This record gives sequence, C-alpha cells and structure tokens, in this order.
Amino acid sequence: MDAVRVALLREVLAGTQWPAAARHFAGSLRSSVVSHGGGLLLVGTEEYEPWHLAAHLVDESVWSGRPELAPTLVRHRVRPGDPAHLAVGLGRIASAGRGATLLMVAPARPGEGLLERVHDARRAGATVLSLDHGDPEVGGLAHETLTVTADAGVDLDTVQHLVSAATGENCLPPAPRSGRLRFRDRLSRLADHLTAPPPDRW
Repeated sequence: MDAVRVALLREVLAGTQWPAAARHFAGSLRSSVVSHGGGLLLVGTEEYEPWHLAAHLVDESVWSGRPELAPTLVRHRVRPGDPAHLAVGLGRIASAGRGATLLMVAPARPGEGLLERVHDARRAGATVLSLDHGDPEVGGLAHETLTVTADAGVDLDTVQHLVSAATGENCLPPAPRSGRLRFRDRLSRLADHLTAPPPDRW
C-alpha cells in the first residue's frame, strides 16, 4: 500500500483508536528488533500465512534503510523445491532465543503446536508480539499485542497495513545534509495535506 493510500486510510479512520494503536505497536516492534538485533520472525496460523505483511515490511525496511525490519516468514508447510526465502519451517521458532523477535499474526486461534513453540521461544528469551483476534492464550504469550475483534469496525488486513507503514515511518533515517526530502517523504507529506480536513473557520 503506497503512501497516498495509507494517508487516505488514516483519514477514514481518524477519530478511532486505530492509527495511534498501530503506531504504538509499530514502535514496539521496531524497538524490539533494533534493540535486540536477533532478527524478526513472522508467523501466521496453519490457515493464514501473513504474505502481505511480510512483503510490506520488506518494502518498509528498504525505504527506511533498516534491513533488520525485513522479516523471515516462517511457514507451516514447506514443500521440496521452495525457494530459500519460502523454505523456513516451524523448526526455526525452536531456535529463536534471546535477541530474537517473533511476530505472530493470528486471525483465529492457532493450533497447540504453534502455541507451544511460541511459548518455548519466549521462555528462551525471544520477544513475542501478536496481531490477533483476542484469544486469551495468544495474548498471554505476547509481550505486546494489538487485538482486532470481530466488532472492531476494521479487519486484520487493514490494521496490518497501518502497522507496516508506521514501522517504516517511525524510523526514517536522518534527512540528507542538503535538507532536501526524499521523494517518498514528500509524497507522504503531500498525501497528508491533501487528505486533511478543511480548517474550521467558524
């Protein structure tokens, strides 16, 4: 999702908790990965793999100049012949210990096998974050959660767009010494300006 669409989405959701909640969660994700430096693992449930979030985080890592934000997508089913970046199975979570960050996306309750692996990773020192639907066991495993319930007024995919965009924005590198803004920065500011409500003249 490009900067213009993100700005439009935030405008639609202005007055709700979601833009601020996504920025807070993104800040927790960024600080965890940067502080510990052990890499970012991204895992979904057996029925839901967070492909789009993985792709957006890769984009944000490039645009923000922070390669540590590019996740390793952990998959429940790895087939022979899958390319290396799609061939990381659940066993990778077993080696996630101190310094690693594990982001779990769970629109429904995960299977017990995944919950046990995440629990073991947390006990080994990994930082666990979750985007979930409010399952208490998932919430109990995570150091930081962002919950999207059925009556939230938004869906989990929308919140993932907000989180990924905020992850990159919250860690932009310093502006060039010439003071000239990068094209993406200018585009984002223009989008915010164009979608801002008119000033109250009364």
